[in-house]
Amino acid sequence: MLTNAAHKLNYRVIVLDPTINSPAGQISDKQIIGSFKDRKKILELAKLSDFITFEIEGVNDKTLEEISKKGKPVNPNPKILRTIKDKLKQKIFLANHNIPVAEFAVIETEESAKKQGEIWGYPFILKARFDAYDGRGNYLIKNDNDITNALKKLSGRPLYAEKFVNFKKELAVISARDIFNHVESFAIVETLHKNNICHIVKSPAQVSSAVKIKAKKLARKVLKDLGGVGVFAIEMFLEKNGKVLVNEIAPRVHNSGHHTIEAYNVSQFEQHIRAITGMPVLKPKTKSRAAVMINILGNRNGKAKYKREEKIKIMNAVNIHIYGKMETRKERKMGHITVLGNTPSEAERKARKAHKHISI
Repeated sequence: MLTNAAHKLNYRVIVLDPTINSPAGQISDKQIIGSFKDRKKILELAKLSDFITFEIEGVNDKTLEEISKKGKPVNPNPKILRTIKDKLKQKIFLANHNIPVAEFAVIETEESAKKQGEIWGYPFILKARFDAYDGRGNYLIKNDNDITNALKKLSGRPLYAEKFVNFKKELAVISARDIFNHVESFAIVETLHKNNICHIVKSPAQVSSAVKIKAKKLARKVLKDLGGVGVFAIEMFLEKNGKVLVNEIAPRVHNSGHHTIEAYNVSQFEQHIRAITGMPVLKPKTKSRAAVMINILGNRNGKAKYKREEKIKIMNAVNIHIYGKMETRKERKMGHITVLGNTPSEAERKARKAHKHISI
């Protein structure tokens, strides 16, 4: 999706990806096969590129910083990536900048985890600090007995704990910041998760004006304090008392912004390309009153086989994106559906109906 946006702006795209015939590699101008952490491959990419960006946190930030210091534009800044990819450092950064977050604590031993349970009560969340996404690396601690199992499952990984937030809704704001310090944000969305994986995104979120103002202000403050260029996703919790907490930051385009391809005059992907290449970001303007995105997740393990029933062809305003991944796995994101409508509920009904007629 980033590659499509870059091509639209007349850029050539070179992709570094470990998977032969990767989704981006299928449509890019060149693919370098290699790990996101392979210094030599990243340097090879840098030699061929004018601008460098990333769309996953688990990359070699030290090599990216080395490239940046030599004058090659790397955005978002690798120093920001280093802060964000360590979830504990991220929380400390946010707290130090007076951005509301859930209470957190360092966990080094089973005893320290049990102590935290005594302080907060149960449940609480034990989290891996690195390489954890879609809930992988998270463990819900309901009682003392869960701690032993959690430490076995997360063995060998540095951990921290977060106090459980009994939220009313999960929200997200996709914001873009360009080199001119100009920030533009898309409408706040509500995200619905199952097994810690995003299933549905509803735009705009059905929340009060006061909550929208709080969330937008928080998003702008996060970008200002980080000082980053590019698109950032700020995931939030809306508590029952109306308080908004920042849950996590993604320094990249994000699943909660995929609907922007059809729902706006400019997508999150184009905003990101514009920002990292020194172009001004645009003011997002909606094309419909509401939009809903549903992820198409794998329901088996094996070769991907995309099937779409004929009924979908006659459904208006249904947009289907299949990513071209060669292997499907249970709950792996294989594509998404976006539906535009007059209300989120109307768009959601149509999206769910279309989803029933697709399998991979």
